[in-house]
Amino acid sequence: MTGQIVVGTDGSAPATAAVEWAAEDAAHSGAALKIVYVHEPWNSLVLLSGTGEENGSTEYGHRVLAAAAQRARDHAPDIKITTALATGAVVERLKSESERADALVIGSRGVGGFAGLALGSVGLGLAGHAAGPVVVVRAPARTAHGVIVAGFDGSEHSQVALEYAFARAQQRGSRLRAVYAWQMPMLSPYALGYSPLLRSVFAEETETARRLLAPYREKYPDVAVEESIVCDHPVRVLSDASRQADLIVVGSRGLGGFGSAVLGSVGHGVLHRAHCPVAVVRPRPDER
Repeated sequence: MTGQIVVGTDGSAPATAAVEWAAEDAAHSGAALKIVYVHEPWNSLVLLSGTGEENGSTEYGHRVLAAAAQRARDHAPDIKITTALATGAVVERLKSESERADALVIGSRGVGGFAGLALGSVGLGLAGHAAGPVVVVRAPARTAHGVIVAGFDGSEHSQVALEYAFARAQQRGSRLRAVYAWQMPMLSPYALGYSPLLRSVFAEETETARRLLAPYREKYPDVAVEESIVCDHPVRVLSDASRQADLIVVGSRGLGGFGSAVLGSVGHGVLHRAHCPVAVVRPRPDER
């Protein structure tokens, strides 16, 4: 843990929501907050600045940072806040920032995104690629539910996601809903009518889920845990659970993913369908 949360901003509404979320999370965790604006010289905001010169883009960046810092102070007046204007490719610079942060927080899409898209190119470029947890925020929270939802399947990535979710639940005083969604293996039409077999499969999956949760329950005894063991597709289950949650936590890929994939189908699906912020967690090199 570095004791620092990094949030990227570009002045868009989702980025502003990300700043607010990051400030509140820093207050809960006792971390400092670093707000970063990345200036791309080859894709500068000259048109927005109206100056006709490249330095107009950097001036715009400084204004964005000042507004973001003020918004963060309004939400969390006691945290330490720093700002940084970086130059380069947005994804690469924020990926570098993630190496020195407990978490990287970003908006779901920026000023250059299409309004109909749930997730922009920066979000897709960072989720599963950054050095640590990436939290994607779509809009300001209207209601606090006091619930964090964590999806897990026993994979290495989901174990790190559980650790992150339990720690955040403890810091925030939230309940944790641990979701273990599994799908029925392919059976013959004759086996589907054999209820003892189905009950046996369900019992085995339930035992597996509880065994995976046991170490975290022991490590975080103060966290109230609700087990949700469901025979259904995990994206559907987690997306539904997000309606009554403050945060969804998933591993960047699970047991069903290809070894070379950095973001699995579940993480990708949840990012596009969730109704609350989503944290995509991958193991750091020292956690493997």
